[in-house]
Amino acid sequence: MKPIIVRAFVAIAIAIAAITCGVNIFPASYDAQLGANLDQEIRKNPREYPLLNNETVRSTVQGMVNEIIRSPLVEYRDRFPYKVSIINDPGTLNAFCTPGGYIYVYTGLMKAVDNEATLAAVLGHEIAHAERRHATKRMTKALGAQLLMDIALGQNSSRTTELAANLFVGLALLKNSRDDEAESDEYSFRYLQTTRWYPGALGFFFEKIRGRSGGAIERLLSTHPLPQDRIEANAERVRKANLPPPTEANLRTQPYQELKRMLP
Repeated sequence: MKPIIVRAFVAIAIAIAAITCGVNIFPASYDAQLGANLDQEIRKNPREYPLLNNETVRSTVQGMVNEIIRSPLVEYRDRFPYKVSIINDPGTLNAFCTPGGYIYVYTGLMKAVDNEATLAAVLGHEIAHAERRHATKRMTKALGAQLLMDIALGQNSSRTTELAANLFVGLALLKNSRDDEAESDEYSFRYLQTTRWYPGALGFFFEKIRGRSGGAIERLLSTHPLPQDRIEANAERVRKANLPPPTEANLRTQPYQELKRMLP
């Protein structure tokens, strides 16, 4: 069989697998570059993303992330920076992680939660989006079969990669699907099982936002949809793991209240 025909068959197989089986055609280095670019974009826009100038708060949250990524399930700890920034916006109840591991937490979310464990669960969820490479997987699907075949055959690769980047402008890149959210919830739970925090604490966050309304909640749900099955799945994970009731030792409410008092 001629080499060009072999490459064509391989390209078709890659395209079909990418669209139907969740294969990611982009290397992890592309996630890292996308994240670095988006991080620069955010830092150039202090009006929309005013960063909190408090290294004590930032380093405390960074320390939490550093503990979570020691989980053996975290594959890219040495390839993604997992760098924390705090956005000083008390009216926004949200957090996000860019491809490649740049983590942003809004002061509005930090003020809304009651203990370290809940914040740790949210951080674990965001880390999972980067680890599971959800953004570039969605980009793979969005490109379509023909462009995927072009990439596989080495044709117009620069044009195709540029198009991929343009498919998601700014934080539109971070709009997660229900499947993405469910997978990140699962991995957050599993990450926290290797830490000092209560693994089921994401349920406390769900309780905080369920039934609330307003712009802050709408912005959160625009990137992190919360169907009832996410709530039920978390409760089922807690049940299957036979977790004892949480205690102050694994919730760490008191230290967290002290941290919250440092927020503007």
